[in-house]
Amino acid sequence: MPLRAHHVGVQTADLDNSVRWYTEFFGARVAWELDRFSDLTLSRLPGIRRLVEVSMEGLCVHLIDRAGHTGQLPPAEGYQFQHVCLQVSEPEQLEVLRDHWIELYESGRFSFARTDPPTDIVVDADGVSSVYLFDPNGLEYELTHVPDGPR
Repeated sequence: MPLRAHHVGVQTADLDNSVRWYTEFFGARVAWELDRFSDLTLSRLPGIRRLVEVSMEGLCVHLIDRAGHTGQLPPAEGYQFQHVCLQVSEPEQLEVLRDHWIELYESGRFSFARTDPPTDIVVDADGVSSVYLFDPNGLEYELTHVPDGPR
């Protein structure tokens, strides 16, 4: 059974900040918004107030605003999704995106849960290049280039 990612759900303490960052950093566009939810959604996400889908090529992100969110990061030693990896088509795009993250961070227009800068671009033994960075909510993304296409 072939699977492909449809969307990633991201809880945020500052929905407007996240929407602006995802649209500016990834070039995403707002696809739709909800402010009314099913009983199932309300039971799974107590306090949900708004959900905004931002869409970029090949992936959507559901940005979820919840009342009472602590805004705190999970403990480093706890179980969590470690990162989401997005692939670029050209290795030079990694440097462009890394520089763009720094530019947005230094602009002061966004608040960040983590202040760690993007990593240096690393290249593994197979020639795969990667850079790691955090979104405003402290969620880690790996941006990667695979020289011979998808694996």
